[in-house]
Amino acid sequence: MSLIKWNGNKEMLPGFSGWFDDFWSRDLFNWGNKNFSSTQTTLPSVNVKETDDNFEVEVAAPGMDKNDFRVTLDGNLLTISSEKQADNEEKNENYTRREFSYQSFQRSFELPKDVVDEESIQAKYENGVLHLTVPKKEEAKRKAPKKIEVY
Repeated sequence: MSLIKWNGNKEMLPGFSGWFDDFWSRDLFNWGNKNFSSTQTTLPSVNVKETDDNFEVEVAAPGMDKNDFRVTLDGNLLTISSEKQADNEEKNENYTRREFSYQSFQRSFELPKDVVDEESIQAKYENGVLHLTVPKKEEAKRKAPKKIEVY
């Protein structure tokens, strides 16, 4: 009997080698790269849309309260962050159960310079979604094309 070194020879076991290589090359036990940040918290999904008049940002953050959010605009950097802490304690004659919970996230978006009307930004939290409307300055809004006469 002779030993044959496995080198991914697809002729020996067609179909099996590709599955075998794919299975062992996956990060089966690397949970850190799935849906979690390095702090083991999930980052909320964000939709950003630009219209002629404003930027619209939607942040999916169910279970939060409007007071849990902090929205800042520093120059042209829009930052949305949140912190939520909970401390639940249940006492009984025979036991005490105490649970702590802490959630936080921060997302930042760089907006074009000198485009945003800072005084008119609006934020509203409803049905688990934070809605931001970031209006553009009048001079930054897209204008209808100007028709130029040809003589």
